[in-house]
Amino acid sequence: MDRRSFLTTTAAGTATTVAMLHGTAAEAATSDGLARPVPAQAHAATGKDFPKAGGNLGNHNYSSLKRITAGNVAKLRGTWHINLENGSTSNHQQCAVIAQNGVLYLATAQQNVFAVDGRTGRVIWKTKVGTETTNMRGLALGKGLAYTITGDNKVVALNQRTGDLVWSRELLVEDQGDPDCDPASGQCGGSRGGLAGAAVYWDGLVYIGTQGSTAGARGRGYALNAETGDVAWVFWGAPGPGEYGHDTWEGDSWKTGGAVCWIHPAVDPELGLVYWTFGNPYPRTDGSTRGGDNLFANSLVAIDAKTGKRRWHFQSVHHDIWDYDNVMSPVLADLLIRGKKRRVVVYGSKTGIYYILDRATGEPVHGMEERPVPQHAAQKTVPTQPFPGGEPFVESEPRLDKATRPVPFYPTGGLFEVHWDRATILYPGAGGGADWSFPSFSHRTGMVYVGYGLINSAYSNTHGGRVNTSRPLGEYFAGGIAAVDPRTNTVAWRQEGDWSLAHGNSILSTAGGVLFQGRPDGVLTALDDRDGSELWTWQCGAGVNTSPLTYEIDGEQYVAVLAGGNGLPYPDVPKGDHLWAFKLGGRVEPAPAPTPPSRRNQIRAAAVTGDTAKNTVTLGRIWDTAKKVPGPTENLVSQNAMSPQHLVVAKGTTVTFVNPADNTSAHGAVSFFESEFDTGLLMPGQSYTHTFATPGEYFFNDPVAPQNTGKVVVVE
Repeated sequence: MDRRSFLTTTAAGTATTVAMLHGTAAEAATSDGLARPVPAQAHAATGKDFPKAGGNLGNHNYSSLKRITAGNVAKLRGTWHINLENGSTSNHQQCAVIAQNGVLYLATAQQNVFAVDGRTGRVIWKTKVGTETTNMRGLALGKGLAYTITGDNKVVALNQRTGDLVWSRELLVEDQGDPDCDPASGQCGGSRGGLAGAAVYWDGLVYIGTQGSTAGARGRGYALNAETGDVAWVFWGAPGPGEYGHDTWEGDSWKTGGAVCWIHPAVDPELGLVYWTFGNPYPRTDGSTRGGDNLFANSLVAIDAKTGKRRWHFQSVHHDIWDYDNVMSPVLADLLIRGKKRRVVVYGSKTGIYYILDRATGEPVHGMEERPVPQHAAQKTVPTQPFPGGEPFVESEPRLDKATRPVPFYPTGGLFEVHWDRATILYPGAGGGADWSFPSFSHRTGMVYVGYGLINSAYSNTHGGRVNTSRPLGEYFAGGIAAVDPRTNTVAWRQEGDWSLAHGNSILSTAGGVLFQGRPDGVLTALDDRDGSELWTWQCGAGVNTSPLTYEIDGEQYVAVLAGGNGLPYPDVPKGDHLWAFKLGGRVEPAPAPTPPSRRNQIRAAAVTGDTAKNTVTLGRIWDTAKKVPGPTENLVSQNAMSPQHLVVAKGTTVTFVNPADNTSAHGAVSFFESEFDTGLLMPGQSYTHTFATPGEYFFNDPVAPQNTGKVVVVE
């Protein structure tokens, strides 16, 4: 069986299969819109406890509790609210809160671990585990211990009852079985990276992932002995010499290969497998030095949970140059497809497509077709990419009538469009489709619920001095939530809104028919699981980019969430450390609404007044902040080559746009998307004036070098 097994279904065969599955779905539908029947699941739903990130080992994010329903959720109110870090807004918070025996457990970016009474909000214990901040995304519980990571690459085990430190193990500093690592530094040719993701416990082992692919860290997944912290095994995202997949990396590129696993895995105890997702290769958008498929980057790998040996893998993107890393928590579900029970793993997806695989064999459940894709010789692109049967849950190319409307003058393209040294807008972008928010599989409806983003990316490489613009300045952000029927891999419904919901905005589904999901503006929402209609909202005081949970104490159902912002894709999302608990009939009032983040990718340069800049924007120059004048040399590649980049003037001001006589290129300034002004192409020495009559914010860019972007803010 070769590396692309199960990826050769013909287009005609796939279409036939999908049509048959659509028929099955229609026959199974009921009058209330639910997709039945849903078979008994090997991974039981959570009940009074919610003991891990994702709820259970299958990452269902589903609870059997049903006291809170679609009919009464409007009566949900705060029952308590606390600030764990004294109301600090210095850090974003991303931790998935968990619950066991009426106690909530979580960790903050400030490196404090908390146990909190789930009924009252009283802090039972608090333990400082480090000083170097990091994204703490969730604890694991087992053997009476609570496991988490620290910012200085330690895994710690705390007494679950008291918070006392039981053991600490520093990782990423030894060769740990790989002779090609430097034992003194722990490096394998690039950055050593850092620990990442929520810890997962199963049967005496703790599973811990890593991050750092943007710096050339070589990914690895760890299994540790839960009692001692000793390393049981390591699985490397970029295989070394003699390992399966090593020959898919050109030369020594595997040594800095990336392929990090920064989100927690799923575990199937019956099969004895841990399912881990590995991210993009390094360099992220430049494939010129790493020819080949680059296994196990962009792959779901089924690993023997006890030995760390690969059982099977599936690579969703070969030789990635788009940051389509598909690193999100895989979901293990049991489905009825054409009357047969199938054990599947649902994987994906920044590409906006779910890959649904048999979790024992890796065989695609709905077929898979390797389709030809655009090619670029310098990027060493591969001829084909895998497309599963079914349909994407978001569009696969930018659209003019959505937030994915491209900023003008960039080359643009859809899924798998190539790029090189010209900044090229692509959709889905790095934050488009589904990113690292945890999806939910409902035992009530049989649907997989996923938050997604409508976000472009613009990629280029540093050849010839050009820059990677990542996300074009001035573009809009938006997103929504989709319900995907995994039996057909088709969309049952989709609700689109004003916010990207793909960066930690995880979804909780319940037997009461309610979905809970947070938004970057600080609002926690409750939605009807049948159609996504909004039933209830609550202002939490900071961006809600974490996973809600529900638990029960003495027959009373609670919902809880940590609100603390995230920063992606909204750098100005409100930060904080608000821990909320809700129940029917609670008496705590909502928090004051913070200033919501901008729905556009904002220019962050400090504002310069019209008086300071003499009401002039100099094209192709970078503003000298010390001298408060345009820089002396022309720049065709930087995003901030508008001088000043952020100009504030009063209504009625006439602004001059000038291309200096000593520039060598034509330049221009064209307002988008408001169409307020267009200088046309100005040759060196030419200028253009425009009088601003209406207050507002006006983005503009250069048609010659479109990444050069500025804005004029007009005030009363």
